[in-house]
Amino acid sequence: MMKGLKRIALASLCVLSMGSTAISAQADSVELDRVELDRIVAKVDQDVIMKSELDARMDAVRRQLAAKNITLPPEDVLQKQVLEQLVLENIQIQMGKRGGIHIDDWSLNDAIARIAERNQLTLQEFKENLERDGVPFSQAREEIRKEMILNRVRQRQIAQRVQISEQEIDNFLNSPEGLSQTQTEYRLGHILIATPDNPSPEQVQAAEKQASELAKLLQNGGDFQALAIANSQGQNALEGGDLGWKKANQLPTLFAEQALKLDRGETSAPVRSPAGFHIFKLMDTRGQKVIVQDQIHVRHILIKPNEIRSNLEAQKLIEKIYDRVNAGEDFGALAKVYSDDTASALNGGDMDWVDPNTLVPEFKTVMNLIPQNQVSEPFRTTYGWHILEVMGKRKSDISNQVRRNQVRELLGNRKFEEELQVWLREIRDQAYVESQL
Repeated sequence: MMKGLKRIALASLCVLSMGSTAISAQADSVELDRVELDRIVAKVDQDVIMKSELDARMDAVRRQLAAKNITLPPEDVLQKQVLEQLVLENIQIQMGKRGGIHIDDWSLNDAIARIAERNQLTLQEFKENLERDGVPFSQAREEIRKEMILNRVRQRQIAQRVQISEQEIDNFLNSPEGLSQTQTEYRLGHILIATPDNPSPEQVQAAEKQASELAKLLQNGGDFQALAIANSQGQNALEGGDLGWKKANQLPTLFAEQALKLDRGETSAPVRSPAGFHIFKLMDTRGQKVIVQDQIHVRHILIKPNEIRSNLEAQKLIEKIYDRVNAGEDFGALAKVYSDDTASALNGGDMDWVDPNTLVPEFKTVMNLIPQNQVSEPFRTTYGWHILEVMGKRKSDISNQVRRNQVRELLGNRKFEEELQVWLREIRDQAYVESQL
């Protein structure tokens, strides 16, 4: 009887053992399937792209195209395009790692919050929208982090290739595109000191001398229209040189260039052309928003605390300098000797005309309150201890400067995109890429 029970027990153990082996084999098979599903599809320099990455990007692209009602290309074409995109991104990510580019969680969270805000969503609504579209929030976070790294790599590599010259800005402003964007009308004054055809050197010299003398009179407050009537050989001399209201594309090229360069009320230096020497005055503009900026001409002396000079010692030194200025010593000479603001010290502390809004609040407050040609008492900012003197105050029309900055940004963005495509081809050609699709 006992032997019979033992035989049954042994048989049961064999069955269990066989079952366990079968279960183990099945588990191994599932694991192999998983490995097979997430295989390498491309080797890129020192990294790889997995099939799971390719599948995820393919799904995202399908959703984007469907949302725009764009017909999907054949699967093999789409796969090839998406893989190439991943390869280019991978090359750049590796460059970012080698260059020490890192996006911390604070920067990432701030970027996500701004994306949600631009889409007029709360952060929670943004998450819910992603989940509803089948995109886990954790996955979206990493995609945004990757995009930020790509942007920083591109800025670092491409920005140094992009330079916009003043001539390029002038060329754009004078082009049909630039003129069509600039609806400004200019009222330009013009004085011409003419030279004959094939003038002798003496005739050119005499005309240049007369033009220079007129320009000097105008710089000293001379009446442009009166001087134009008396001296100009231009067609509008009897109108005081007034050319009337014209858009830039209605003016001769030389005239348009000067209209775009000058600030309202400003007079040009003599400009040579085959006809002679021209002097221009931008009498007025209209049709575009005028941007007027308060500016103050200021000079200062800065004393900084440092490793060998305490804050109290810096304060005592600026007080001594203040006493010496009040005693009649030259402000500029003292600034050259003592000021720790190296940018202005060599100019006697002169900061030129500045927009008060670009300065720290403490400096701005004192500068706005102090009367012209008076030296302030010592005051402290985050930079150290200062005294300052207001040398003049004015309102300046910076419309032309703003317009030129806008063109510089426009041309910079265009050139960045052009250089980006060239650079992407370069890094793709230089990389080792082995597709295993």
